[in-house]
Amino acid sequence: MSDDRLTDLETRLTYQEDQIEALNKTVYQQQQEIERLQAFCEALARQLRALADTGNDRTPAHERPPHY
Repeated sequence: MSDDRLTDLETRLTYQEDQIEALNKTVYQQQQEIERLQAFCEALARQLRALADTGNDRTPAHERPPHY
């Protein structure tokens, strides 16, 4: 195998390794963001359930508008 061809293969391998590392970092960051958003959605769902469980009929949706 010629030196030029070997050098070309080594260069490609190094480039691919760098790309794989960058992609792994991106996937890791995306997974962290997904987990953060899931926790946020779960907290919102708990708040909505808590509001629904209070059974408070004096919410603005049940009040008559002032012009009646």
